[in-house]
Amino acid sequence: MPETSQTITSSWFFENGRVQQFKQLIKQKGLELQQKFDPHSSVVDLLKEKSDFIDELLTSTWRHFLEDYADNLCLIAVGGYGRRELFPHSDIDIVIVLDHNNISAYQEMLTTFTTFLWDIGLKPGQSVGRVEEFVTSAINDQSIMTNIMENRLITGSPALYQKLKSEITSDKIWPSDKFFAVKMWEQLLRHAKYHDTAYNLEPNIKEGPGGLRDLQVITWVFKRHYNSETLRELIKYGFLPETEYNQLFSALHVLWRIRYALHLLTNSSEDRLVFDYQRDLARQFGFSRENQQYNEDVEQFMQFYFKTILELQHLNEMLLQLFQERFVVTESTKETESLDDRFVVINNYLEAKDEQVFEQHPLALFEIFLILQKNAELKGIRATTIRLIRKNLHLIDDNFRLNKVSNHLFMEIFRQPHGLTTQLRRMNRYGVLAAYLPNFANIVARMQYDLFHIYTVDEHTLFVVRNLRRFALDKHRDELPFCNEIFVLINKPEILYISALFHDIAKGRNGDHSTIGEEMVRDFCRQHDFSSHDNKLVTWLVRNHLIMSMTAQRTDISDPDVIQKFAQQVGSIECLNYLYLLTVADIRATNPGLWNSWKDTLLKELYTATRSTLRRELQSPITLNDRIQENKNEAETELRKRGYTEAALEKVWQHVNDDYFLRYSTDEIVWQASAIASVDDSDLPLVILRPQTRRGNAEVFVYAKNVETLFSISTATLDQLGLSILDARIMTTKDNYVLDSFNTFQVLEQTGQPVSEEHRITHICNTLRNNLLQQQVKDHINIHRLSRQAKYFPIPSDVQFDTDLQNNRTILELITTDRPGLLSQIGRVFNNQGINLHSARITTIGSRVEDIFYITDLQLQPLADTSKQEQLRDELVFVLDDVKPNKAIFDVNSST
Repeated sequence: MPETSQTITSSWFFENGRVQQFKQLIKQKGLELQQKFDPHSSVVDLLKEKSDFIDELLTSTWRHFLEDYADNLCLIAVGGYGRRELFPHSDIDIVIVLDHNNISAYQEMLTTFTTFLWDIGLKPGQSVGRVEEFVTSAINDQSIMTNIMENRLITGSPALYQKLKSEITSDKIWPSDKFFAVKMWEQLLRHAKYHDTAYNLEPNIKEGPGGLRDLQVITWVFKRHYNSETLRELIKYGFLPETEYNQLFSALHVLWRIRYALHLLTNSSEDRLVFDYQRDLARQFGFSRENQQYNEDVEQFMQFYFKTILELQHLNEMLLQLFQERFVVTESTKETESLDDRFVVINNYLEAKDEQVFEQHPLALFEIFLILQKNAELKGIRATTIRLIRKNLHLIDDNFRLNKVSNHLFMEIFRQPHGLTTQLRRMNRYGVLAAYLPNFANIVARMQYDLFHIYTVDEHTLFVVRNLRRFALDKHRDELPFCNEIFVLINKPEILYISALFHDIAKGRNGDHSTIGEEMVRDFCRQHDFSSHDNKLVTWLVRNHLIMSMTAQRTDISDPDVIQKFAQQVGSIECLNYLYLLTVADIRATNPGLWNSWKDTLLKELYTATRSTLRRELQSPITLNDRIQENKNEAETELRKRGYTEAALEKVWQHVNDDYFLRYSTDEIVWQASAIASVDDSDLPLVILRPQTRRGNAEVFVYAKNVETLFSISTATLDQLGLSILDARIMTTKDNYVLDSFNTFQVLEQTGQPVSEEHRITHICNTLRNNLLQQQVKDHINIHRLSRQAKYFPIPSDVQFDTDLQNNRTILELITTDRPGLLSQIGRVFNNQGINLHSARITTIGSRVEDIFYITDLQLQPLADTSKQEQLRDELVFVLDDVKPNKAIFDVNSST
């Protein structure tokens, strides 16, 4: 086998059995380039070297297999290969142009040529046809036009190559204005696939907003119009000054380096920065250092990436706008209108009258966004003025920030009835927001490395504001009509928007971001002349923006004491209205996948119960006994309507205590009691499921006697069946020394949808009942799989104890990593330790579990002995941290 440096034009390679030698040659070249790769150096030369190598290889094989026809036909590189940008696993796109002669003479040669390329592992993307056929295809499909537009002759007939080039020029097909329009629409659709943000946990560095494809769009439309060879001509035609051109290519080279490293790391054409590789990339790019906090290296690397994307997004927006003005808008169609002393309107875009506008009137840096809000017909800011804004950001200094006029202008932006989200996004893109609020600069492009927050902090913040604005608009009323109704009760929406802007502004700082953010927003309110009442309201919202979601998801909101305590924390219906809207907007902006009908209903119920409590103001409080008797009477009335006798009701009620009527709603009591009354003890355990509750989830009810492992078996079974457990209520009562156990599980399918199909309901009930009868869960494939990403977020188990004085129970709070079979493992530990479980609140945030259990010992007494608590804590931590996240325990009777 010859060395890789030997020319590959020798016929030696094409003797019999030389496929392996070609494969080895390609492999060795790949290793050679890999050894040359340095994450801190440009990869331009490596991309070209790979392209030149493939050129040589294809030329050699082409001439060998096509023989005398090699110069009659044409082999062309297109796409990225045509640009000489071949990454380690890039597609090798080629076009074979045929002449008009009888192709049957060389058809077999072409087939052998392409087969050989596949045999040696190149896997080319190829198109074959005559010039006329390529032109027709390009006319009908702009993606084909785009691909063949970036062409380069590898070998073959120069005349045929020039013929193709001459037939696809913009004066013949796809003129630059139409090409520009279709590329803009294509980019719009592509960005929508990524929710119009590049700031995701696992961004796509090629296709996502601000990625490599955005720069390619710039390249395509520019070259289409000017028939230019390089983007450096952007300077020549006045689109970019030298400094911005250098910024453009500096950002491009960063993405190239990351993509090159990603291809090598994955040994594939992977363009997604998935969790699996982020830590390795952070190390390669120099972000791993000693004494770092956990995940700090990854967060810093991703912030470096996102700031690069931010720069490319800005330049993409500016250049495409300039292209539109140059390619689409002619001088004859150019409309100019003077707006005021500082700005003019050109084709519905704002432009500064001269380059000194911001230097002479710094407050115009705010005025321009206010003008856009007040004039809905305006499309935006002209690119030249965007450049001026960025150039003059230094004018937003301490004097500017302390100027009462600038303070007033900033708040006026928040008080406008339209355009707030759009203008805040512009202010963030252009750097104005971070310049005016230095604390906000700290969260720009800051990623939190967990599965809960899928956007950068600044992007999440602006999504919260957007969600709040949607609550105010009738056109979005159908999304969340209850929020729309509450928003009408808000006196000052700007208070809500400012609270949203500051709620996470202290993320990434040492300490509680809620308390630190409270101090930051208090200073802001003082500077911006908020009244004492408004100041207190905003600071309270920032400080307490998490309490409603935590109360709804981690406590039993059917407990009047929980509602009373929460109402005392909130203090007034005004605070409740603001907090409710902020909470819903926050959850929906954190991760769209986290919002479902369950959370929606929980928050509504908490809001309604709290509002009722605040309205009563304790003037005529409902006692627990009144509540219990009221629920019991309502249930009995409904059951009698259904034909149940006193004897039947007495049969049911003998198994329950007063707590049952407090913890369950009337409709739940009626549903469960109807089922219990229809069975004998010999029919137990009873397992029933109703597919749709008022909260939008399915509810599984299990009634059994003397089943100590009921919780662990039930949870293991439901988990194995692929159901997500949202809530668990466990009630145990004594009936003639026999334990009656009532277990209710609120569940959803993994998709977030309720259980609906009849055969699925039957299968769940039968499987759970059989497992309870057999006292084990059969070991088979668990269809409830932990997400691929979750293993990159190991959370050490933490157990804390508290006392529920009202109900004489111990509260156990557990934080750990989510995994299949988790609740079953916990249930087994409770069995081993002699723990009686009364209720559970199940909360999973990304891969983080925050569950709360209300427990007693077997004598129904709280765990007052600290040694007993320590023993329980030790076994939980040992079991949960010793078992790998993807391992589920199925045999609930086996020893720990």
